[in-house]
Amino acid sequence: MRTKRLFIFVMLIIALGAVAHSQTIRNANNSMLATINTNGEVRNSNNSLIARISNNGDIRDSNGHLIARLDGSTVRNSNNTILGYINSDGTVRNNNNSVLGRVYDDGTVRNPNNSVIGYARGVSMKFTAIYFFFRLFEQ
Repeated sequence: MRTKRLFIFVMLIIALGAVAHSQTIRNANNSMLATINTNGEVRNSNNSLIARISNNGDIRDSNGHLIARLDGSTVRNSNNTILGYINSDGTVRNNNNSVLGRVYDDGTVRNPNNSVIGYARGVSMKFTAIYFFFRLFEQ
């Protein structure tokens, strides 16, 4: 019995550790869309790898192909064409400077009409903006 309790305890610690090391992106209905772990892996709701975000700003698909780059506050595609900008206040603009939406400090994501479109508490503002507004991870 003691061995069984120890096993359950260890499994619980492992499970909680796995949850603590990934950040969840949710839609407006609070359904999970994706997670981003500490290694920059982006996984969909089926836990399939859909992208990797590196510390240098490269965003690669699941096959390792460069799909975009975050260069400071500028988002560029793999051809170095500017897709848009992420301002320090969380406002996201496209390459024509039109507002796409905003990511708030609490992780709430709103469209230009101020409607909530998702949540990403604990996720980098820039990664959240890239996920919701630049559609790089659609399959």
